Amino acid sequence: MTAGCSRPPAPGSRTAYGDDPSQWAELYRPEGTPRGVVVVIHGGFWRAQYDASLGAPLAQALADEGWAAWNLEYRRVGDGGGVPATLDDVAAGIDALATTDLDLSTVLALGHSAGGHLAVWAAGRSGARVPLTGAVSQAGVLDLRGAEAEDLGAGAVQAFVGGPVDAAVDPLQQVPLSVPVRCVHGRADTNVPLSQSQTYVQAATAAGADATLTEVDGDHFVLIDPSSPVWRTQLDLLADLAG
Repeated sequence: MTAGCSRPPAPGSRTAYGDDPSQWAELYRPEGTPRGVVVVIHGGFWRAQYDASLGAPLAQALADEGWAAWNLEYRRVGDGGGVPATLDDVAAGIDALATTDLDLSTVLALGHSAGGHLAVWAAGRSGARVPLTGAVSQAGVLDLRGAEAEDLGAGAVQAFVGGPVDAAVDPLQQVPLSVPVRCVHGRADTNVPLSQSQTYVQAATAAGADATLTEVDGDHFVLIDPSSPVWRTQLDLLADLAG
């Protein structure tokens, strides 16, 4: 679960948004005025053995491209996470951007796998102190009922949800969102099938939402490799969302 990068990520400036050791985010600043803010949400099927080190290379690569990147950690299954704690953390972690000096007129989420689920879920929350203006889902788990039926991650959905998969936790059941969602997915992905993104985008567009799917060559992890050609595709998606 590692991503390639042209150089090791420099440590960001860490902010705690709660008292738990997993409630923090690191800010990576670009040179000059940021073109916007990207909240990086790592994946790992919501499990504690995967952490925000997965997002660090992406955060550094985003800063190199002029973005302010907010690499978000949260409680996961096995360290106090699951529903609702993980969702509460993601919401609080994004809202903690209000404590920074950043211009928050453009705040996008970029989430991989389970992080894609969290990014799109966060894009749909109401009453946010810091609302998202768009989301990019990198091979996101966006149909939780379908993922549970297919036993993705060997029981990962049930371990995360701990009960019925209802609309409060499932992006597919929350369409249409009022902000745009861009899905990008590898055709050779064997961890999260391409159908997860296809099903979401079909339902979202049928409901009148602004959602698209970009299929790319590669597997599940090519999306979090800033040295791959697919990274440029994702940068273009973020730039389009920023307008």
